[in-house]
Amino acid sequence: MSLAAGRPYLAIPGPSVIPDRVLRAMHQGSPNIYEGPLIDLVAGLWPDLRQVAGTVGHVAMYIGNGHAAWEAANANIFSRGDKALVLAVGQFGLSWANSARAMGINVEVLDFGKSSPVDLGRIEAALRADAGHTIKAVLTTHVDTASSIKTDIPALRAVMDAAGHPALLAVDCIASLGCDEFRMDDWGVDVMVAACQKGLMTPPGVAFVWFSEAARLRCGRSDLATPYWAWGPRAEPEEFWQIWDGTAPTSHLFGLRAALDMIREEGLPNVWQRHRVLAGAVWAAFDAWGAGNPSIALNVADPVHRGCSVTAARLGAPHATRLRDWCETKAGVTLGIGLGMAPSTDPAYHGFLRVGHMGHVNAHMTLGALAVMEAGLTALDIPHGQGAIEAAARFVAAEA
Repeated sequence: MSLAAGRPYLAIPGPSVIPDRVLRAMHQGSPNIYEGPLIDLVAGLWPDLRQVAGTVGHVAMYIGNGHAAWEAANANIFSRGDKALVLAVGQFGLSWANSARAMGINVEVLDFGKSSPVDLGRIEAALRADAGHTIKAVLTTHVDTASSIKTDIPALRAVMDAAGHPALLAVDCIASLGCDEFRMDDWGVDVMVAACQKGLMTPPGVAFVWFSEAARLRCGRSDLATPYWAWGPRAEPEEFWQIWDGTAPTSHLFGLRAALDMIREEGLPNVWQRHRVLAGAVWAAFDAWGAGNPSIALNVADPVHRGCSVTAARLGAPHATRLRDWCETKAGVTLGIGLGMAPSTDPAYHGFLRVGHMGHVNAHMTLGALAVMEAGLTALDIPHGQGAIEAAARFVAAEA
């Protein structure tokens, strides 16, 4: 017997839950793509896209996912043989490095592991050692979707400035935009990438690159920027079709318009605070479960270094996989796999999971998912501490 009938809940770190309002906006026929209301709708997207990123700079849109955003950034920042310094705190930092390397970019990786934040001292030392300033850009994730580690971007910018290094700072905000506080201009970020399927609450299919005027001037001669990936025509098009180098993703644009309206109506600082509270509830529950079983623990020990959109945790193999299967088949809640924490051929792979709490999520969704996880831990006889749901509810009550 299963209790999964009814509306399922996708508690994975993207794609996130799509609001009914966004789905309704998308559910319409294709419009005229040469003139009329669509042109006006798109013109209204740019101010909101700049506002959510905290920039007055340029925005380029692409039909694609987060990996497409990486490739777009790589193609415009670098020429073949240029050097990138990549700061990795999980699978997605390493994957961005691999993307750049495959395009002919000379990549140096500072790998800080999968459960620790960046070491600013090591970064400063690497920059000072580059006396010839061969590093063109530093690439980092704001929140790594696999490990859930958050990088302190203002502190990183300060280290780059202290080292006197002219490298551009490029940040992957795919897992954090519209969830964690991010201020591109105030924090000295030159290039930022994101996609629509997480905090922007739109089905996968649109990717973005924001870039400063300084980055545009520094990167104007990149020999990797093919006609499709070149950000100039997309950010400053002479014709509407140049924004996508072809046909517009019309349904996604309708949905994105609705999603950005929802963010504006709630207020971006309130959106950030909602994510902080829901993340804190998840952390409180895991702390209580772990009090009764040291095998259960959050991947990131210090909450200062945790992203507020996704929580990575270990339960010990094979319990994470068992719990994920139980929650989905018995109760209709889908949890994320422990991506990148161990190879899928390694038994340790079955010891990690992730809980997504990003985008269109509220208290009853998060508390409900935690209650289902508690039921699963009990049903599967996985040892765990008591009082997790009470701890999560108390946290929400105090913060609300």
